[in-house]
Amino acid sequence: MGMNSSRNRGGLVSEINVTPLVDVMLVLLIIFMVTAPMMTQGLEVDLPETTAKSLNQKEEPVIVTLDKDGNITLGKIEVNQATFRQQLQKSHGKDTEQPIFLKADKAVPYGMVVAIMADIKAAGFEKLGMITLPKDETR
Repeated sequence: MGMNSSRNRGGLVSEINVTPLVDVMLVLLIIFMVTAPMMTQGLEVDLPETTAKSLNQKEEPVIVTLDKDGNITLGKIEVNQATFRQQLQKSHGKDTEQPIFLKADKAVPYGMVVAIMADIKAAGFEKLGMITLPKDETR
């Protein structure tokens, strides 16, 4: 027959089993370690430099990125120039008061930048800004 201890006589056990907690925490740690590098990806754009100061923004702007190869990205969606205006109106057309920032590589031809700006204005958006780098004062 088994040994009887005072612990098994119908009394409550006041110990907490932390093994499931540790298992869940390790799984969450692994998930965050895998997904964290994916959150920092972006497009490589060589921005022009300027001496203008940055503006304070209260609302989240829409960012249109134009890279050196002429690829257009609306937020995180890549679009072509022919359908850019339709995509902009479809995704953000209801809120034309929302600011839009154009982030164009300095190697992009000026005519293409102006064409994208014209498409943004034609879509009904009036608050259009440019994203630039601050000019290096040591040069």
